[in-house]
Amino acid sequence: MTTRRQHLLPWSALRIGADAITPSTIVRDLGIFIDADLSMCSHVQRTVTGCFAILQQLRSIRRSVPSSVFQTLVVALVLSRLDYGNATLVGLPANLLNRLQSVLNTAARSVAGLRRSDHITDTLASFHWLRAPECIKFKLAVIVYRGIHGTAPRYLFDLLHCVSDITL
Repeated sequence: MTTRRQHLLPWSALRIGADAITPSTIVRDLGIFIDADLSMCSHVQRTVTGCFAILQQLRSIRRSVPSSVFQTLVVALVLSRLDYGNATLVGLPANLLNRLQSVLNTAARSVAGLRRSDHITDTLASFHWLRAPECIKFKLAVIVYRGIHGTAPRYLFDLLHCVSDITL
């Protein structure tokens, strides 16, 4: 349903027996937040906020640990959070992708010890980190590859069909 027509949905509680079920505008399934309009704004907002909070906490130990340890912590605590469920973010608008990219840029600057005004492209390449849109496309490509080659879960394998196998 489009955002324009959402006002047509009932928002009053639904009674089932003695229980009242209230509609929600956001649901969480396996850690992915899904908005009523499927915009993924809530998921991006929560992910970005959580990642920046982690980076803020890590900043306090930056000078106390070797750079390799710090980079490992950033990858484990921040990048893994960005990567989780990112195949659901296919088709995200540029403004939301930019928010995810700002987390990657901040993480790379933190690991490399760069200032906010320093360019980040070469640093991302030196760490072998993909940009946010590239991460999403790569995850989707891996899922499709695994599905085609039979190493993905059966439910995904059953959903994928080669175009050459389709008869018209």
